[in-house]
Amino acid sequence: MAEVGRQDRLALRRARELLDAEERARAAAFHRPRDRDAYVVAHASLRGVLSRLLGVPADALPLVREPCAGCGGPHGRPALRTSGVHFSLSHSGDLVMVALAPTPVGVDVEGLATAQAVLGAQSALHAAEADELARLPAHERPAAFTRTWVRKEAYLKGLGTGLVRDPALDYVGTGPLPAAPAPEWTLRDVLVPAGYAAAVALRTR
Repeated sequence: MAEVGRQDRLALRRARELLDAEERARAAAFHRPRDRDAYVVAHASLRGVLSRLLGVPADALPLVREPCAGCGGPHGRPALRTSGVHFSLSHSGDLVMVALAPTPVGVDVEGLATAQAVLGAQSALHAAEADELARLPAHERPAAFTRTWVRKEAYLKGLGTGLVRDPALDYVGTGPLPAAPAPEWTLRDVLVPAGYAAAVALRTR
């Protein structure tokens, strides 16, 4: 077990070395080591995927931050300065999701919401989604809410607004098949291990 621990620490150190100064500062801001390590692994994984695609060393990728959709500051979503490749990143628990596309794309993965979280987030749902959720048996609501939430997050990431845009504005549905929030967007659920939900949104026109 000690050897595995050393290997994990070495892998984390190597992953951290791929990050730029801003990413390292963001990682250091996490209070819980588990969250900090997840951030490091997720962003190093993204750099690894982009490196293979573009033929650029992972630690030399020209990543920038787009302007924030809320205040215009330089802390919006990460993007490539050049290349025409759009990407999105999400991580939760032990899962990391990366999506690459020639048009704007967003992904989100989340652990299953608790019943308390579902009750506390009703205002984030479209009115039709809230009605759908209310008609479900109580034991089905956490899963339905979680798949609805990841659909919303994926779409809002694809738009580039994040939660600056009110998630209640867009209908994505709570059922087994997502509803496209806009004609030029495709929304799909992603198969992930039990206990999680995930979705990807892609602008098709």
